[in-house]
Amino acid sequence: MPAGNGAPGHGKLIVISAPSGSGKTTIARAIIRLHPTLRFSVSATTRRMRDGEKDGEDYYFLTREEFTRRVRTGEFVEWEELFGNYYGTLKSELDRAIREGRHLLFDVDVKGGLSIKQEYPGTLMIFIRTPNVEVLRERLVNRKTETEELLAKRLGRVTMELEMGKMYEHQVVNDDLETAIREVDTIIRNYLQ
Repeated sequence: MPAGNGAPGHGKLIVISAPSGSGKTTIARAIIRLHPTLRFSVSATTRRMRDGEKDGEDYYFLTREEFTRRVRTGEFVEWEELFGNYYGTLKSELDRAIREGRHLLFDVDVKGGLSIKQEYPGTLMIFIRTPNVEVLRERLVNRKTETEELLAKRLGRVTMELEMGKMYEHQVVNDDLETAIREVDTIIRNYLQ
């Protein structure tokens, strides 16, 4: 029986994806607080650590050399270069959680989410979107973490992300954050039963 298929005694995998600025990380954090049996899957990245982040909790912060070595040795279930940095999910992290009966929540980009689903078919897939692209742009600008160039790159991916997001079983529009959290919570509660 494939890992992550939701069989009794096996950990379950839940992916939340969205274009940058759609609120996926805020929603994912709220879900973690509501579901004590869920843990965040910790992805690996080559990007710089932001204020308040911790290695091994927010991400595994790797050098480009270490990351590419792990790609070559097949240690990632998915990985991608985004905005000049590598991001990926280590197979060992997933396999250990499933084996130990722990449930993992992934806050990953849409391509990464679909790669996880391909290797772990029982994965629950939730795509978060904003009501429209203007709302998304406003949220990204208000974060004040993006240069104009990075903002343009993020917005340039939106059409592709929205199209690929249609392959997810569940679509949640984050027009009102509390409503979106409740909707995602209901989907996850039904899945974990």
